[in-house]
Amino acid sequence: MPEEGGAPPSQGRVGEYIAALLASPRLGRQVTYHRVEAACDADYAENRRPWPAAVARLLGERGIRLYAHQALATDHIRAGHSVVVATPTASGKSLIYNLPVLERHLLDPDARALYLFPLKALAQDQLAALNGLAAAWPEDARPTAALYDGDTSDHFRRKIRRDPPTVLISNPEMLHLAMLPHHEQWAVFFAGLTHVVVDEAHTYRGVFGSHMAQVFRRLNRVAARYGARPTYVFCTATVGNPGELAAGLMGGASPERDAGAPGDAGTPVEAPVVITQSGAPRGPRHFVFLDPEQSPSTAAIDLLKAALARNLRTIVYCRSRRMTELVSLWAGSQAGAYKDRISSYRAGFLPEERRDIEARMASGELLAVVSTSALELGIDIGGLDVCILVGYPGTVMQTLQRGGRVGRAQQESAVILVAGEDALDQYFVRNPEDFFNRPPERAVVNPDNEVIVARHLECAAAEIPLTAADPWLNQPGGLRALAALRDAGLLLQSADGGQWLAARKRPQRHVDLRGAGQSMVIEDTGGAVIGTVDGFRAWRETHPGAVYLHRGRSYVVKELDAGRGRILVEPARPSWFTRSRGQKSTDILEETGRRAFGRCLVCRGRLRITERITGYEKRAANGNRLLTVVPLDVPPQVFETEGFWYVIPEPVRTSLEARFLHFMGSIHALEHAAIGLLPLLVMADRNDFGGISIPLHPQLGHAAVFIYDGLPGGAGLTREAFGDALRSFILTSA
Repeated sequence: MPEEGGAPPSQGRVGEYIAALLASPRLGRQVTYHRVEAACDADYAENRRPWPAAVARLLGERGIRLYAHQALATDHIRAGHSVVVATPTASGKSLIYNLPVLERHLLDPDARALYLFPLKALAQDQLAALNGLAAAWPEDARPTAALYDGDTSDHFRRKIRRDPPTVLISNPEMLHLAMLPHHEQWAVFFAGLTHVVVDEAHTYRGVFGSHMAQVFRRLNRVAARYGARPTYVFCTATVGNPGELAAGLMGGASPERDAGAPGDAGTPVEAPVVITQSGAPRGPRHFVFLDPEQSPSTAAIDLLKAALARNLRTIVYCRSRRMTELVSLWAGSQAGAYKDRISSYRAGFLPEERRDIEARMASGELLAVVSTSALELGIDIGGLDVCILVGYPGTVMQTLQRGGRVGRAQQESAVILVAGEDALDQYFVRNPEDFFNRPPERAVVNPDNEVIVARHLECAAAEIPLTAADPWLNQPGGLRALAALRDAGLLLQSADGGQWLAARKRPQRHVDLRGAGQSMVIEDTGGAVIGTVDGFRAWRETHPGAVYLHRGRSYVVKELDAGRGRILVEPARPSWFTRSRGQKSTDILEETGRRAFGRCLVCRGRLRITERITGYEKRAANGNRLLTVVPLDVPPQVFETEGFWYVIPEPVRTSLEARFLHFMGSIHALEHAAIGLLPLLVMADRNDFGGISIPLHPQLGHAAVFIYDGLPGGAGLTREAFGDALRSFILTSA
């Protein structure tokens, strides 16, 4: 079992835990790799320009010395430069934007800042942190701050609009739906807007990122209307292209590409300054790769039980909601005295449930939490010691981000990857050095997606009438979108021909930033809402008859009412679980590129995907045995997206069959190999992609394998992968 450098295992509780794992007769032989990353000391630096006395006193009283990256970033922000900070978790990013905002407030009480967070828990953490920083100042001198989200009452919303706080803490949806469409009511706020803070910016990728690039362009446009030009501060996990990601979002030039590209406020937007070198200290951290002889979930439960026995605070990450609930249920049933100190945590929980879990974890009442990616972001839930990953998360970035949840207080910590059967899992447990030597993946955002541009162009016209001077209309995609909206009657031209106005009063209500359909509520038979599910996944996961798990309790779905956005479930304890069955087909709408590799042709373009859920399997909870197949009559889901496809010529089929090889199995294997490799190239989960293998496609007249972005509208993922990456796919499948 290989082991690498850093310091030797310590004699602390985490060190004892790892030593016991390596010495275990059963689990020890399943460990394929152990590495210890040594602790590192802090690298401090002074700001080039002194802070005002009030800020300097605040830092001194709290004993805060800025790390080198904090000092560099704050210097740039104070000079009016937009920045993107891509440093590890627990490296003190909040000070980077809070200190310049506090300074600006002292110099100009009319200055305003907008903080955007993807989760309410993050927003609440940051509200407390900001208020805590200035708590010692006289009350009249303190900046005001307020949360503005879906939980804010109508009374407080009106109060915030009339007298906006120094710092408004909100989320993308509220900016899109409540602020920009009603910007006249926010005139004071937008006129004073000096800073826009975008936390967890790596989540602004794919379809969501493409939408947010347009939302920020609308924000720039509205701010310019009131004479403001804010400085952007992007905070992100370690990604391969932080400057390009931030520039694509804010509508400016990319440091990695074109440094002279125009912005969207009518004048060039300066490229963001990229800061990636962290000066924060770090405690020793163990990395263990384990290839289980049984199921990954069984190994994870054994690891969790051993951690609980040593009173180690542990987080277990699973790759699906179902596995999160199952691991939590199994662990709780086997954990004895610890069963009430374990909880699941995932998307779909109600806000009050999630806040309760976060509070119990932070207080120490909970000792372990089993989560999906919902706890991947920077929620401060206390001094976690051990992170167990049930399956490779899909990208290097996500692995490091989830592992960064532990050891935040510079204590010794451990990250254990329990490999699944997927190709990337097995590759990395056998080639661990490649994981640690591989740079983080690139985050893909496609601000020029014409479908998304058209939707936000209509929103922009409803906010402020469009004119020929708008940069949106100086691009071919914008002009085509304008023509399509005009032909559809959604944009109306003024009598003098100089302006275009939206025909609908509030088109923003029809634009879902997540691009995956409506959200549906899940209710039990008593009328209580127990969760939510994305409308795009509802028919796959919560169809009638499906077994639905929520916080360790089992339910059976009785009804799915798509029109009302409601799913009705009833409590049950079935001895089976369910798995949907379906069929997919694709139509090629447009081919935008092609390349020949050997005897194959690889093309990319626009696709229309039709997916039909035909029924579901009932499988025994013990042993996974197929019990029965239940048919379903479900309306097909049809959406357009981007993708690429392999055209397999007839001689390839003939050659395979002459060697008594299964042709359909071969092209299906190619489909899975391509999807499995894509997360090595772009920042995405394999579930972000879809695939279809067709032995004879009617439009092509040949066999074909399609790989496509798995969400309506496309995300630019397969477009980014098209090119040199395809050569490796062809070689892999040869």
